[in-house]
Amino acid sequence: MRVFLHAIWGQLLINAYIAWRGYGMLAYRTRVQKYFLVALLFELALYLTGFFFYRLLPDKILDGIVIVCNTWYIASVYIATGLLLLHVVKQSNRLWKWYPKQFLPHLPQYRFQLFALLFAVVPLLMLKGYFDATYPIVKHVNIHIPKAAGGLDSLTVALMCDLHFGERIGKAHARRFVSLCNAQNPDLVVIPGDVIDYESHLVVRDGLADELRKLNAPMGVYITLGNHEYRANRHAKLKWLKETGATVLVDSVAMPDSAFYLVGRDDATNRRRTPLAELMRDVDLSKPVILLDHQPIRFNEAVMNRADLSLHGHTHNGQIWPNILALRIYFECSYGYYRKGYSQFYVTSGIGFAGPPFRIGTHSELVVLHVSFEKE
Repeated sequence: MRVFLHAIWGQLLINAYIAWRGYGMLAYRTRVQKYFLVALLFELALYLTGFFFYRLLPDKILDGIVIVCNTWYIASVYIATGLLLLHVVKQSNRLWKWYPKQFLPHLPQYRFQLFALLFAVVPLLMLKGYFDATYPIVKHVNIHIPKAAGGLDSLTVALMCDLHFGERIGKAHARRFVSLCNAQNPDLVVIPGDVIDYESHLVVRDGLADELRKLNAPMGVYITLGNHEYRANRHAKLKWLKETGATVLVDSVAMPDSAFYLVGRDDATNRRRTPLAELMRDVDLSKPVILLDHQPIRFNEAVMNRADLSLHGHTHNGQIWPNILALRIYFECSYGYYRKGYSQFYVTSGIGFAGPPFRIGTHSELVVLHVSFEKE
């Protein structure tokens, strides 16, 4: 909902640009111009209705407005980008006159065709983005930790992060996630944060704790907090997480089967979270140490404290291109496997999505880590 409310300037400016450029490209087609402008005004009116009256509207009506307007918002970014590129081409011809002469008499027709092509391609892109977001893939990753883990030679860990249960992701998604996870026969399931999106009453209403209880893992299910657990109803969310039957690690340490350590950090949103050195004070570093920390930041801290494997989510690998490029600049590692010094890291794009149900240039995923250890 907050993403929806914060997008007002994007809605106004992008819609205005599309209206301006589109109206020009539809020259000599007066009826199409009118329908085009009416459609843009309708979407904008729908958005402003949700923006100003969201506290008064019933949930079902508001959800419908959010879906329509967020879908158009993402599509409009790509449409506006396409129109901008076409405008650059047009301006380059004014400077260098490079259009073929036989091309000039048909310019209005070609502009209309390019405009129609743009509005045909973007919906196809959005459709693919919807399936990439709502139907996660399974990614298998091999990890070797050069330590003995009691009698364990290997461990299969299901890394299922960023579920974002709530407004957009409900029971049908939860069942799909759990079924996909159980099909991998994991020894251990870890969920490092952002289990709930915003409002906790939605997961209670839909009975999603019952779905998470169906996760099958002999060595248990472990959850840590993410930044979304700190957005509204924080205490209610923590209470609900404990009702899922999983072990919730908030600046605490567990030792499954006394074979290795799981160190679960509170999210970095809490600036008073326990320093990692203090959290690992009593950890026996001769045994494997797996760190769960939602946000992939401060990798040096994991290296200095000799964590063997550090697991993260949060970034969604950008979710919508070109966010991917910005995240690669901002984060030391925004997605995938990474090694620094002694420590290994894995950042998943997450099994869910935030906001609109689309992933463009990325994919929702369940990561299965096949961890091997040294023999005793």
